[in-house]
Amino acid sequence: MLKVYTYAKCSTCRNAVKFLQSQNIPFKDIPIRETPPSLKELQGMLSAYQGQIRKLFNTSGLDYRAAGLGVKLPKMKDKDALSLLTTNGNLVKRPFAIDEKTHLVGFDETVWRNALGK
Repeated sequence: MLKVYTYAKCSTCRNAVKFLQSQNIPFKDIPIRETPPSLKELQGMLSAYQGQIRKLFNTSGLDYRAAGLGVKLPKMKDKDALSLLTTNGNLVKRPFAIDEKTHLVGFDETVWRNALGK
């Protein structure tokens, strides 16, 4: 089943959930702040995005800016960056949707429609 990590106050997340519901796509909604994606899920997403670690980060978030990750991230090893993401769901780009064959961060209806065969 598709796991979708969301934040309730995020309008983009709400739009993704509405899209999935409108397409009758079953999914499990997981609160990203309380339960960040696992290391294995993050590694899978990183691979799907050809190693572009920045794509997994919520670069517009307060936590990202407060930690100075705009400067630090390019110098970090992937394992250290992924470790940060597993411990702070605020840093993860959302929505974050994953299953065995689907790897999506952020919401673009056209991209999601194509990836989910709708």
